[in-house]
Amino acid sequence: MTECIPVKQRIMRGGDSKLNVIVVGAGLGGLGAAIAILLAGHNVLVLESASEISEVGAGIQILPNSSRVLQSWGMRAALAVHATRPKQVNILGWKGNLISSMNFQDSASRYPGTFYWDFHRASLHKCLLDRAVELGATVRCNSRVVDVRICGTGKEARVVMESGREIEADLVVGADGINSKLREVMLGREDPPIPTGDLAYRLLLYTSEMMKDPELASLVTDPQVNYWLGPDMHAVNYVLKGGKLFNMVLLVPDDMPAGASTLEGNVEEMRALYKDWDPRIPKLLSMCESVCKWRLCIRPGMDTWSHPSGAFTLLGDAVHATLPYLASGAGMSLEDAAVLGECLSRITSKASAEKQIALQIYENCRKGRTEMVVQRGNLQQYLYHLHDGPEQEERDRRMRMVPTPPGEALAWRDPELAPKLLGYDYLKDVSPMSRF
Repeated sequence: MTECIPVKQRIMRGGDSKLNVIVVGAGLGGLGAAIAILLAGHNVLVLESASEISEVGAGIQILPNSSRVLQSWGMRAALAVHATRPKQVNILGWKGNLISSMNFQDSASRYPGTFYWDFHRASLHKCLLDRAVELGATVRCNSRVVDVRICGTGKEARVVMESGREIEADLVVGADGINSKLREVMLGREDPPIPTGDLAYRLLLYTSEMMKDPELASLVTDPQVNYWLGPDMHAVNYVLKGGKLFNMVLLVPDDMPAGASTLEGNVEEMRALYKDWDPRIPKLLSMCESVCKWRLCIRPGMDTWSHPSGAFTLLGDAVHATLPYLASGAGMSLEDAAVLGECLSRITSKASAEKQIALQIYENCRKGRTEMVVQRGNLQQYLYHLHDGPEQEERDRRMRMVPTPPGEALAWRDPELAPKLLGYDYLKDVSPMSRF
């Protein structure tokens, strides 16, 4: 029988230990934080700057470590409706030659109860929103936060809205993404994200046209995740929405003007970049009528994630945005949320000292791990984009070895990285550090 991940039950607590928490940002990390903190028995208000709760982007891969978190929040059944279950990941050369592959079921079996599922990002986001609201979250749109002020006693904090309105809370959690305003508030200075030299074209194709071409139809009927590695670029694709949509991400050198983060892309320019690649890629791109491109940036870790008062902390991309080359950016945000919620589940009063301990344990658990992921994402950029030659041949040789050696380019199989990345259990991480 397949092992099940235990579902956390909501803690019932009295007013003397129930925090009023404001989460700034209703992205995946912010909603995850709301769920975890509500399960810890506290009240949560989510403030979102956008006019409506929505999620942009296309596909997202959920790895075993992320699946453990989501299942612990009681979301497996809701997610299963929207999931695509790919059989394996294939690593190919840019001309289409198979270098190596990894079976997802075999990999997940090393981490009992977990899975590799793919989602349309909006579907995952909606499931998180529904779960947060079900647990009692209040969510407000058109609520841009521009500042956080620690109250005179240091026990509470106030968020300052763009409108000038202020709202007080026992704890403010900044989950406002890679372009975080609250990171700059915490640091007391401007701190823009750091460009990586890459950008992403993201596109969704309807599979009905693909099914007319025998060479492309198998990409739909036999769901797998495919990575093509080439000089300075790579490409990723997989099926979504029960085979109705095909997600493609093309990672190329950044040519966007300074200051831009997202722009409408030129389809012809995109096609030209891949014209000599595996013939299936130009075929797929011929079906694309419009595309957007995103500058890929990172955020190195901070010296400290929380204000010394214990009334203000940060989470997710606001702290440690990474390249998407491990499919782990959202996963790290969800783990942050789970660890923060677990730490807050153990407080027995609203005293500043208890919150300070909780936030210190949260940071101690998360800081090294998220820095590891940012650094490994940078290494993946290098490994994926090697030019043809001796280094590329050695990369491919190592991926064909059984067992594969440490540092290999198929990171989910790396004998040093994979157990740490995919086998992470936030409950085991928090428990030895508890000082409550």
